[in-house]
Amino acid sequence: MFAVDSILISDRLLQAPFACQLQACRGACCVQGEGGAPLEPGERYVLESLLPELWHDLRPEAQAVISQRGPWQKAGTDRYATTCADDGACVFVVYEDGIARCALQRAYMQGRIDFPKPISCHLYPLRADRQHGIEILRYEEIPLCDSARQHGAHCGIELIDFLQIPLTRRYGASWYARFRSVWAERRQRLGLAF
Repeated sequence: MFAVDSILISDRLLQAPFACQLQACRGACCVQGEGGAPLEPGERYVLESLLPELWHDLRPEAQAVISQRGPWQKAGTDRYATTCADDGACVFVVYEDGIARCALQRAYMQGRIDFPKPISCHLYPLRADRQHGIEILRYEEIPLCDSARQHGAHCGIELIDFLQIPLTRRYGASWYARFRSVWAERRQRLGLAF
């Protein structure tokens, strides 16, 4: 692991080509998980406040689940996640041409809301965990994203480039610039090709 300011980062990011291929995975990360998307504490209330704007975008089965259980649920001690519909999909999933997409992200791109999506979704496949008061960024390499890794390698896109916007959203532009610098120095020291 290496550190940028007070954030510890997995060495697996040093060689991590990645560029999403929605045509290949069909947005399965929003459907095939152990639960909903992890939420920061304040994001629960953001989701609640956005429901009136998003309501008619959501699938009927998601509306029914939200009416019964709400848009988020407890996911352990002091942890929360988006609620999932009975089919396993996040309640904010909408389908376009058979591809699972995020209703939040779509409304954000349309300029209807000012919240792009939960930061855990935006950072995926990175996971930000806290242990003993220290934030740790880990790269979650799952088979579901094999096509994204292949596409990233083919196009020469590294995960840290692909995730520049969410990393900047989470930690700020100056942190991201330091991160890129430390990442490049560490790769050079280890003799990793660019």
